[in-house]
Amino acid sequence: MKIWLNGGLQDLDDARVSVLDHGLTVGDGIFETVKSVEGRPFALTRHLARLAQSARGLGLPEPDRDEVRRACAAVLEANPLPLGRLRITYTGGLSPLGSDRGDQGTTLVVALGEAKQRPDTTAVITVPWTRNERGALTGLKTTSYAENVVALARAHEHGASEALFANTVGQLCEGTGSNVFVVLDGEIHTPPVASGCLAGITRALAVEWTGARETDLPLDVLDRADEVFLTSTLRDVQGVHRVDERELPAAPGPVTAKAMRIFTERAADDLDP
Repeated sequence: MKIWLNGGLQDLDDARVSVLDHGLTVGDGIFETVKSVEGRPFALTRHLARLAQSARGLGLPEPDRDEVRRACAAVLEANPLPLGRLRITYTGGLSPLGSDRGDQGTTLVVALGEAKQRPDTTAVITVPWTRNERGALTGLKTTSYAENVVALARAHEHGASEALFANTVGQLCEGTGSNVFVVLDGEIHTPPVASGCLAGITRALAVEWTGARETDLPLDVLDRADEVFLTSTLRDVQGVHRVDERELPAAPGPVTAKAMRIFTERAADDLDP
């Protein structure tokens, strides 16, 4: 396995980042996960735009998008996989201990892992912790991911693949690594970005391609929604057959199934929509 680290390809076993890298010591970094299909990245332009937005929000210098594209292409060519998880990580770089950044420049890592086709449906749980829709990192895809690790571990303990959060005012927000959609009376709804959720790439495409509405939704909408589905880079559109103890035995329902079909067809037509 070869990865890209600060300007070139390296063997995975030889690649080294300083133990004082700010991404390690204080989580001062951003990242993107990009799906690759037969060595080609999906929606890379959108992912790079969000990477730049996250950098601005965190106060990091914007990454050189051309360099990141070259890095992605090199890693994909060096590691042929039918379905892959391309991970772009960009941090504050070598810094003194503490919250202040150093002046040694940023760190860029691009790596690739094998991905598996997801099942058509999955189970989710809700968790007691909240997303802060007014936080400094709201809407940014940062490496400060520990609360997602905790919530996802809780989900696995309950036989689920994802955990869903409300925000601080009790509205449905998002999953640890996904956006959530509900179907009410045949219409698709998803929380707006103002709820505190990440503006997911797959979310945006699903809204655009299915006509879903952005709607403020209470968390208990999950108790009465006709259908529920998730979107993310590696899930695409995935139906939900259980929320906590509530079973949705017909999942994926007809609206979700149509959304899945539309997404698959549109994505196949254009790998960089």
